[in-house]
Amino acid sequence: MPTETGDVRRRQERRADPEQLVLWKKRGGKRRGAGRPPKGARAGSPHKERPFLHARYPLHVTLRVVRAVGNLRRRCVYQAIREATLTTARREDFRIVQLSIQRTHVHLLVEADDKRALAAGLQGFQISAAKHLNAAISRDRPERRRGPVFPDRYHAEIIKSPTQARHTLSYVMNNWRKHQEDRVAPMRSWKIDWFSTAVMFPGWAEYGEEPLFWRGPDTYDPLVVYQPRTWLLREGWRRGGPPISPRSTRP
Repeated sequence: MPTETGDVRRRQERRADPEQLVLWKKRGGKRRGAGRPPKGARAGSPHKERPFLHARYPLHVTLRVVRAVGNLRRRCVYQAIREATLTTARREDFRIVQLSIQRTHVHLLVEADDKRALAAGLQGFQISAAKHLNAAISRDRPERRRGPVFPDRYHAEIIKSPTQARHTLSYVMNNWRKHQEDRVAPMRSWKIDWFSTAVMFPGWAEYGEEPLFWRGPDTYDPLVVYQPRTWLLREGWRRGGPPISPRSTRP
């Protein structure tokens, strides 16, 4: 029959046994620094859930490219992005309305039926653009470039008012005037930015009663975009301020 003294001795022996070290931490749970880190010298938008998107609201989207791609304001790059707009134009639930190619990034004004259509449409555009861009910039290289073109998440801003719509239209189509590199010949003499869809915009202040007054040369192939369906981009922007001039450097 066990005694009280024997029970106490056995408990003390068990406590004296050395603890086994844990070689691997348990999986799961919150960990500091977990998740995919930002890529590139400039990280994109933080990984937060995208807000609810109503079909009546257009969006301003910015896509940055990796440095290895180089200057986007080149004819071969323009043609590559134009091919991507052709691919995207097949969708009915996602539409590019305006587009502007800058040296390191691309501005888009888009419309989408919902958040899912926005994500799928932009993904399709980026995949097509990356494919054609890598092919275009590899023409003078011994090996074809492979790898990512758009390094991180896109930045998207929902447009909800006529004033915001007008400011965004002016910003996207006149953004090239803010860059010193584009104030040299022959671009210095341009009335509008031919690396954008500015030629497709019918609301320039200088047009007056004659829409689409400015036309490119016969060899110019415009980017493929939709006519706007949302009220804000179709006519609502006119209530947000005076007519937009291509000479303006301010929204």
